[in-house]
Amino acid sequence: MRSCLLSAILEQNQNNGEVDYMTATTEKALNDALSLPPIERAELIQRLLQSFNVSEDNHIDTGWTEKVESKIEAYDKGLLTASPAEDVLTRINRR
Repeated sequence: MRSCLLSAILEQNQNNGEVDYMTATTEKALNDALSLPPIERAELIQRLLQSFNVSEDNHIDTGWTEKVESKIEAYDKGLLTASPAEDVLTRINRR
């Protein structure tokens, strides 16, 4: 849903003749964000998307919450194994 919302906003801007929607400040913010490690970029993306506060995404958030809770429960029961966060972040940052 979020990508549909963003696409609609961008399409509307282009239809209004506002093709260049990236200001110098926005370009700098983008370049700064692209230089961040992947985990920090992911956190930034999450926060930016949350700023749209789109109510139709609540069912998606609820679904993810249920999935995460079921994974935690399975882990607590010993049905899943986990890697230390440091190992996971090291693998992500290698990309």
